[in-house]
Amino acid sequence: MSKARQYELIYITAPEVTDEVLADLHTQVEAIAQRFGGSIAKTENWGRKRLAYEIAGQREGVYVMEVIDGPGAMTAELDRRLRVIDAVVRHLIVRVDEDLAMAERAAANRKASMAVRRTKRGLPPEPTEAERRRHREDADDDDVMGDAGFVPSGDRGERGDRGDRGDR
Repeated sequence: MSKARQYELIYITAPEVTDEVLADLHTQVEAIAQRFGGSIAKTENWGRKRLAYEIAGQREGVYVMEVIDGPGAMTAELDRRLRVIDAVVRHLIVRVDEDLAMAERAAANRKASMAVRRTKRGLPPEPTEAERRRHREDADDDDVMGDAGFVPSGDRGERGDRGDRGDR
């Protein structure tokens, strides 16, 4: 048996699709996942949204996202079945476990390099709570003072002779 992976399935249905049809579609996806030894980790109904472009005469659609854990063979069956379901206008299956693992590794590398830099400067490897609090307060102050010294573009002041314009 192949290794279980995590996938995001996003499908768009026609805007006139009822909640019963969406529930039936979810049940079909869940049955396919269970048949291959997978499971649905999360389901989000994003609701009715405007499409980026017209698809099959539709300008809007109902978006649904499902996070599915299962083997790779499951995605081929999901893809095949979603292609023939009339209620589904478009669908996309994306593997996300590699991206999550890569983000975790990057965060661990940043934390390790920060600890090395802090110890070289004679500080403890982890910031203290007082440092964190001070950093949050400084970030709040930057938001308030960020526009200090801003001159609107309409008030350009005296620019003087720039020398490159010649006589006008």
